[in-house]
Amino acid sequence: MFKTSEIKAYKNNPRNNDDAVGPVAKSIKQFGFKVPIIIDKNNVIVAGHTRLKAAIKLKLAEVPCIVADDLTEEQIKAFRLADNKVSEFATWDFELLDIELVNISCIDMSDFGFLNVDILDDELERQMEYLTQDTKTKKFIVKLTFTTEDEANECKDKLMSLGYENVDIV
Repeated sequence: MFKTSEIKAYKNNPRNNDDAVGPVAKSIKQFGFKVPIIIDKNNVIVAGHTRLKAAIKLKLAEVPCIVADDLTEEQIKAFRLADNKVSEFATWDFELLDIELVNISCIDMSDFGFLNVDILDDELERQMEYLTQDTKTKKFIVKLTFTTEDEANECKDKLMSLGYENVDIV
């Protein structure tokens, strides 16, 4: 464990992470500090800037860290970038994600950025493109179920912003 006051942010960190601090803090509060911060031999962050900001927000005096003393300076610079970039290659299997979210009832997953509407955003754009092919002769009814009226209205707004005109909430 290292004192949060002794850990230094990397001054050239190119990642803008302020918007992620709140959800990461909620995750740490809900599940504990499960992913250590990676630091170099001088206590400068290699990976984990957002986790440190979240820890400070939660007023944690100490956090778990791994010292990456087996990497060269160039490897540390490369790892800082790669650690953030590689997550961008992952995509969601929306059917499985929906199943997982439906089966979580005691934890508010919106704290971590999950809303039914968010799941639908990409899904609607990817899987409903066929609706614009010949809308004069074809009509489709799409049934979506939401747990709150706000989520239903948010989805309706999203569909209308995509150009769908006859969107009704029943």
